Amino acid sequence: MTIETLGFDLTVCKVASFARINTSAEFFFIGKTDKEISLVCRTQDVPPDTLAREDGWRAFRVAGVLDFSLTGVLSGITGVLAGAGVGVFAVSTYDTDYILVKRGDAGKAADALSRAGYEIRA
Repeated sequence: MTIETLGFDLTVCKVASFARINTSAEFFFIGKTDKEISLVCRTQDVPPDTLAREDGWRAFRVAGVLDFSLTGVLSGITGVLAGAGVGVFAVSTYDTDYILVKRGDAGKAADALSRAGYEIRA
C-alpha cells in the first residue's frame, strides 16, 4: 500500500461556528457533533477566533481510492505507528484515509511505515 506525505503544516482546532471557516481553502476537514465543531486545516487558514487549537501536525494520505469493503486499513497503519510510539489523529473522506502525526514525529512515522512494508511517497 502506498502512503503519500503532504508537505504542509496542519492545525486541529475547535471553533464556535462555521462563519469564519475559509471554505474556499484547498484543504480542510470539518466535524460537527452535538458537543463541538472541530476543524482540521492548513495552519495558515486557521480562523482568528478559535476556541482551542493544536498546531504542528503533518499528514499522511493513503494513496488511491479505498473500497468500503476493505477492512483493517487504519488499524494496520495505526498499529505500526503505535508500535513506534507515535500518536495519531485520523480523519477520513469518502475516498481515503488521512493520518496526522505531530511534525516532530513525521520522520519517525515514515521510517516505521516503510519498515513495515508501506511505500512512502512525497
